[in-house]
Amino acid sequence: MLGQQFYHETVRNVIVAFGTMFNNINIVRKNNSGVITQKMKVPLAYGPKQKYLTRLDTDPAQANKVAITLPRLGFEIGGLSYDTARKLNRVQKFKKVKSDSADANKLDTQFMPVPYNMDITLFAMAKNSDDALQIVEQILPYFQPDYTLTINDMTDMGIKRDVPIILNSVSYEDNYQGDFETRRAIIYTLSFTTKFYLYGPVTSSKIIKTVQVDQFANLPEVSPTREQRYSVTPNPATADADDDFGFNETSSFFEDAKNFDSTTGTDVNKTNE
Repeated sequence: MLGQQFYHETVRNVIVAFGTMFNNINIVRKNNSGVITQKMKVPLAYGPKQKYLTRLDTDPAQANKVAITLPRLGFEIGGLSYDTARKLNRVQKFKKVKSDSADANKLDTQFMPVPYNMDITLFAMAKNSDDALQIVEQILPYFQPDYTLTINDMTDMGIKRDVPIILNSVSYEDNYQGDFETRRAIIYTLSFTTKFYLYGPVTSSKIIKTVQVDQFANLPEVSPTREQRYSVTPNPATADADDDFGFNETSSFFEDAKNFDSTTGTDVNKTNE
């Protein structure tokens, strides 16, 4: 079972889709007259919150060290867990005929995926309350408490799936207390759960378009007599495995002493063993 290499980039695609939701948040700053004096896009990066807090406390006057600018958005993965409530039938399969002309007679199959939940934490850091609230108010209205994204789960199999992103909680932190040399940081932490599926390997096999069964009498003799052949072919003959097609069934009767040679595809005289 284990040892077959495959990588569908499912977790990576979910993380990228999550980050894309928050990569176009802007804030504005106004003067006392209500005139906009500054408009800026809030930068977004993947990384743990503690890393940014450490950079925040860095003295920019020291050589080779630069303090980060605020506001800023960041997110990180919290963990993965199996979701028993969304379990699918493990014996069912996805099927798709290869569109490549070189492999037009091959069928890709894949067992049903397994459901997983991934916890993701998003944090918004700002140096004043108004900047932080602008960021939060541009996010919260979209989650009631979930927001659904459609991602390409399996491009090779042509599978698209809706991925709910659920907002679990919002927490607030303000490290205002401290000396005058400590930089203030207001932090809103938003906890999310994404519900997605992980896929196993894809198996490729040739498409069976003809089934032939020869029936014999006088079994279990060494040289039984062939009496009937039952054949099944798709209708139309050009149908692929994922098409809507019927079947042509043919029954033939024999009184000869021949056997079917699978190598040559013809009937040959049988030989006594």
